[in-house]
Amino acid sequence: MTEEACPARRAPGEAVHDWPVDHLPALEFDPLLHRLLREEPVSRIRMRFGEGHAWLVTRYEDVKTVAADPRMSRALTVDRPVTSMTPHVVAPAGGIGRTDPPDHTRLRRLVAQTFGRKRVEALRPRAQELAERMTTRMLEDGAPADLTECLTGPLPAQLIGDLLGVPADDIGRLQGWRAVILSSNHSQEESDAVKREIAGYFRELAGHRAEHPGDDLYSALVAAQADGGLSMPELVSLAVMLVLNGMDAVRNQVSNMVYALLTHPEQLDRLRADRALLPQAVEELLRYIPHRNGVGLPRIATGELEVGGATIRDGDVVYVSYLAANRDHSVFTEPDRLDLSRDEAPNLSFGHGAHYCVGALLTRMEAEVMLATLLDRFPGLRLAAGTEEMRWRRGSINRGPEALWVAW
Repeated sequence: MTEEACPARRAPGEAVHDWPVDHLPALEFDPLLHRLLREEPVSRIRMRFGEGHAWLVTRYEDVKTVAADPRMSRALTVDRPVTSMTPHVVAPAGGIGRTDPPDHTRLRRLVAQTFGRKRVEALRPRAQELAERMTTRMLEDGAPADLTECLTGPLPAQLIGDLLGVPADDIGRLQGWRAVILSSNHSQEESDAVKREIAGYFRELAGHRAEHPGDDLYSALVAAQADGGLSMPELVSLAVMLVLNGMDAVRNQVSNMVYALLTHPEQLDRLRADRALLPQAVEELLRYIPHRNGVGLPRIATGELEVGGATIRDGDVVYVSYLAANRDHSVFTEPDRLDLSRDEAPNLSFGHGAHYCVGALLTRMEAEVMLATLLDRFPGLRLAAGTEEMRWRRGSINRGPEALWVAW
């Protein structure tokens, strides 16, 4: 593929770029990421919190190289105040996101089967039942309706609650805790207080499940903890990670997908005309939509490696941008254009390497079910107001609309 023309590139790491990670409207792509991807694909950045600076890797192949390199440690980020977009670290120390093999391998194995292809497909009828029930209520109540309250929020919350055996009456409490932990606007003290509350909740639930086990993932993890397969902090960390991602990330990803389709009517018409296109459409929506602000968790280099012409040395902090990699013009034709028939390289929206998102298949299935149900039941689905009237989440890690009002 011929690479698009771009300005002369700066030598890697020559300058340190201050990155405020500002609020961006709708699905606008971060302009700094856009520029660095083309001009300085391996660069140095400094964000609002933490200390020092870090490498930022943005090109598709370079991102894959870093993410898959065993010399890149997540565990070494614990207790190190690296430059960050939030005043607190979302992922807990010792949790699956901040461990290295063999601990990471052990923890991932405990949940991998639950989120494997066979189990996820077995969950599809339950997801479909929820989607039909929720959209029936929308039809009964009449337009307009807020999809985030009627479908894209409650469906994934209920499904992850079912998986973990969380009582339905407790979902609201978890949603409240989620809103604080996944925010960049709350202080370290506020976040720590909420983390203690949610950890206490799952410790209490673990005691209940030890005495009254059910056919759910948390009961299985509690049994594994009793047998020495993981510690209590690891058990709680896994539960919190699954809840946060299952509730927040999916809600926003699917809300963004619906918005993208409704604001690209020619693409929506293609999907309506060819429903077999749906799985491919979900992949393109995952690639195109900048689903988060800033970057995810950093890594610490434990050896020297060359990436994109830069020398990353032992002890250096490194971030990768999966968002930028998904817009790499050397991999994707016209990467800033939504094209549901695109059939190029796999998107990196769920990461790469050992820390590839364990819930990727579940997220894809939920997106397919919700989009298909909306297409089936609301052939005239449209935004209930102009795009300029929509309000988007601010001060949050995951991007998405505060509300998505639609009519039909």
